[in-house]
Amino acid sequence: MNDARPLPAWLALGGAASIGAMTAVQARINGVLGARIDDGIVAGFISFAVGLVALIIVIPCIASARAGVGRLLSGIRQRSIPFWMLLGGTCGALTVSTQGVVAGVLGVSLFTVGVVAGQTLHGLVLDRIGFGPAGVVAVTPGRVLGGALALAAVAVSLGGDVLASAPLWLLLLPFLAGAGIAWQAGANGRLAKRVGSPISATLTSFIAGTCVLIVAAAISVAVRGLPGALPTEPWLYAGGLLGFAYILLGAFLVAHTGVLLMGLGSVLGQLVASVAIDVLWPVQHGPALWQLAAMVVLAAASVVAAVSRRRTRPPAL
Repeated sequence: MNDARPLPAWLALGGAASIGAMTAVQARINGVLGARIDDGIVAGFISFAVGLVALIIVIPCIASARAGVGRLLSGIRQRSIPFWMLLGGTCGALTVSTQGVVAGVLGVSLFTVGVVAGQTLHGLVLDRIGFGPAGVVAVTPGRVLGGALALAAVAVSLGGDVLASAPLWLLLLPFLAGAGIAWQAGANGRLAKRVGSPISATLTSFIAGTCVLIVAAAISVAVRGLPGALPTEPWLYAGGLLGFAYILLGAFLVAHTGVLLMGLGSVLGQLVASVAIDVLWPVQHGPALWQLAAMVVLAAASVVAAVSRRRTRPPAL
């Protein structure tokens, strides 16, 4: 497929920030759903299933999406598409499950900064080895500084009484989710470039994630018993629709930004939205207001530092 013209930096970063904002809203929705039914993994499965159903409905209505699915199936049959490109959704499954377990307890902001650390460290590595569709992205001083500032936001978030009020494993889960998000963005971006259709890559991601979550939810139910009764409020099932939107947008944008820069842009949008959500709808163990403000400032500085001139080398397809 021919490469599209590069997007202006401000537009690509604006799209990345909107991904972050949608992720923050999704995190609170899935967190509340997980708390209401007392099972974050089942909540993640419900979220992914809703997104998959939306995709199944939308794709037949779009000619380019149908053509992309045809190229995807042909590539799978001919084994011209590597198997690992089909597994981005497994990391998405980890993300939504972690949202269901963590965000309802610690708040969206603290969940977000854990994700920041995972995205930042893994994004630097993946860009350096050329994993994403943007090719090998040089690790410039600006990008390293951007990553360091993002990690400083994580350090601020862990001040006060957070470590004393929450178990360490609960704080590590968002870090693992962030590493998975960086890998998912690269894998989905490469697949979207291969088949010429971001929405086809998004469908593959949702199929893989739903399959993983079916198994995980079955294990959770077997160990913990049936979840609570499903709530009747429709908004609690909108997380999957938001996931559909931001995974699709991410698969398109990552070719224009690289893995790390898209991650940092989404972090900015996610933190700003997270602070708004946590101020308006606080949770018991969330960070203090001064921590929220400091995290946003540091995240914004990390994006500014990372937006520097990049040398890239196209990946081998």
